[in-house]
Amino acid sequence: MVQPYADKQIKLFSLTGNQPIAEKISKAAGIPLGKASSRQFSDGEIQINIEESVRGVDVYIIQSTSYPVNDHLWELLIMVDACVRASANSVTVVMPYFGYARQDRTAAPREPITAKLVANMLVKAGVSRVVTLDLHAVQVQGFFDIPVDNLFTVPLFADYYARKGLIGDDIVIVSPKNSGIKRARSLAESLNTPIAIIDYAQDDADREEGYIIGDVEGKKAILIDDMLNTGRTFSEAAKIVKKNGATEIYAVASHGLFAGNATQLLDAAPIQEILVTDSVDSKRQLPKNIKFLSASELIADAIIRIHERRPVSPLFNATIHLDKK
Repeated sequence: MVQPYADKQIKLFSLTGNQPIAEKISKAAGIPLGKASSRQFSDGEIQINIEESVRGVDVYIIQSTSYPVNDHLWELLIMVDACVRASANSVTVVMPYFGYARQDRTAAPREPITAKLVANMLVKAGVSRVVTLDLHAVQVQGFFDIPVDNLFTVPLFADYYARKGLIGDDIVIVSPKNSGIKRARSLAESLNTPIAIIDYAQDDADREEGYIIGDVEGKKAILIDDMLNTGRTFSEAAKIVKKNGATEIYAVASHGLFAGNATQLLDAAPIQEILVTDSVDSKRQLPKNIKFLSASELIADAIIRIHERRPVSPLFNATIHLDKK
């Protein structure tokens, strides 16, 4: 059992974006969640009330800006403003899932860079630091003029699969699109396995026409991506990998959004197990073969290290239990 954290100059608060992970983080850190209420008026306006003093303390606000993204984002901004006006010493936002991170560049004329706008809003509201988990685009860190700790989930996944005995040359890590090669290589290096890549002739326009760069025949394949949204990427990739001779197929993603008919697509796909973290508290119907891996201890460790002014970099290294099959 985790002992209560002795330093009283730190307080954790949870908003409505992902209360289950906030409770786990609180338990892992040994810091009780502070008392605050959030409600919406009949016209949709959000009201925040902090029900205890935060004067002079370091405040950590836990909020995933997942669906409904805008409600959760505004709730976070209002809470930050409330803490600043209540004379908190610092305000760190802990965002297990960072909404709008996919809008990190202009892909067509006259498009906004919304991730930068969100960064500006958080900084302007009074945020001192951001802690997040597997940003869709790591360059989003550069949109902030404050420290950003982007924690990686690959060490968690590597440890999980090593415990299951999914290591070595009989396993292949597959990136379902060429933009995810770095992530696939990171997991492959941790598990001492080869990698393969699914590429497409016309920039993902027709996913059914994908081809594999690498060898999956006779191997157990692990598909990896940062985000599981509509399920189409994993669904089509699993079919392609199966067609090319993979014996078993697993899928893993940092964030499980499960939008639209994702559950139906994934249930019909030849995937043995789908692994995601608890960064998103999805209220949608989930696939039958879903498994959750909590990132709460990783985030709790980061919070304590930041508060104690210790380096966060050790959390980026995988701890692999190769002796456990």
